[in-house]
Amino acid sequence: MSSKNGKGSLVKKYSPLATAAGIGSMLGSGCIIGLSATLPVWKAGLNLSVAEIGIISGSLTFAIAFGSLLAGQITKWFGLIRAFNWLNLIYAVGAGLCIAATNFIALFVGVIVIGLASGCDLPISLTVVSHDAPDEATSAELISSTQIFWMIGVFISYICSFLLSGVKGVLGARLVFGILLVFAIITWLWRTLSKQFRQFHEDDAARQAAKTTTASAQKISLRELFDGTNGRKYLKYFVAILTFYVFWNLIANTWGQFQTYALTNAGASQTQATGLGIILNLVALLTTIAFASVAGGKWRNVAFFVGAFIQLGALVGMAFIGGSAGFMPLAITIGLYNVGSPLAGESIYKVWTQESFPMQARASLQGIINGSSRMVCGLFALVTPFLVMPSHIKMSMFGFSGIVVVVIIAGTTMMHLQHKYHQVTAKSEANEGSTVSANQ
Repeated sequence: MSSKNGKGSLVKKYSPLATAAGIGSMLGSGCIIGLSATLPVWKAGLNLSVAEIGIISGSLTFAIAFGSLLAGQITKWFGLIRAFNWLNLIYAVGAGLCIAATNFIALFVGVIVIGLASGCDLPISLTVVSHDAPDEATSAELISSTQIFWMIGVFISYICSFLLSGVKGVLGARLVFGILLVFAIITWLWRTLSKQFRQFHEDDAARQAAKTTTASAQKISLRELFDGTNGRKYLKYFVAILTFYVFWNLIANTWGQFQTYALTNAGASQTQATGLGIILNLVALLTTIAFASVAGGKWRNVAFFVGAFIQLGALVGMAFIGGSAGFMPLAITIGLYNVGSPLAGESIYKVWTQESFPMQARASLQGIINGSSRMVCGLFALVTPFLVMPSHIKMSMFGFSGIVVVVIIAGTTMMHLQHKYHQVTAKSEANEGSTVSANQ
């Protein structure tokens, strides 16, 4: 009982740091959804072509990907804590450029800056939380809590876009990015000036200095991981998880960035599209909470298959509906997709990654998987505006249905590998136990 109370008090003590890190996640989802929800407004207000809309959206995805891949190098150049403290100011600069944009080039530059800062901040802020937390149990709980802020960022962006949808011209879009700028400035000041955070960082530095293990023992290179004793197992895990996440994210990124665009092209007004966005993402949040309750139990794999086949059914439904039936049937099928996606998507990907690899290699592997996925999604976003047009959406959804089949195969393979290697480990431990007993 006391240990539980002790853990609870540590989580409470360090929760402000997790909140400051979590706001970075909120800003990350905020820029993605904020841009998505305002794409029709930017298109009309700045006289952008469909191709330019694709470039703007794709550039954000690419920038986030590059930021994620550069995070490790950024910490080497500037230090972990300095990067954690100052990245939100760079984000604010990007948001400011978007606010002031009067043409395609200006908006493009602003989106690149905001994406790079966001991509860097997520892995760096999670690393700071895991470093500063005094033990692994506290670290795991704090890191998992930051996911809530990602969903909050989605809601804030949709709510703001909905409330400002009646504003004429691009002023509403500028105000959405203005709100993101304010949050970024507040977070920058909080992270930089907080005496409590400074004490957490100093305490962690003292703990690291007191450890007797060498740096080489604390870190595992990817070559050492894949060439080591369990190299084949880790490589199979990596390929299965990478395949699953890249293909799943192709669909998730499409609806994350182009949901409002698709609904408006299907006949919804900007107000209707952003209002539906709030409802549809509430569905996703509730399903995410439901998955969290089974993520560590025996029903997790069942939930995966339920979610995967709901996604498949939703996309097949979109394919048969096509783009001529209006926006409400499209909204209903997107709602069904939002029920299935949290059950067989980002959440289980994070669980698999945490379970499958040594702690010292997880950050590097997640950076590679996240960055690779964003790169693929960035390329795909260049053509997505054409794919979600009413005249093309029917054929596109059949293609997306095929992608979900690949996701199901990769996920099933991952679960099979886990079962296989867990059985091998259990047999090995049982044999070692029997040998010890015989010797005694």
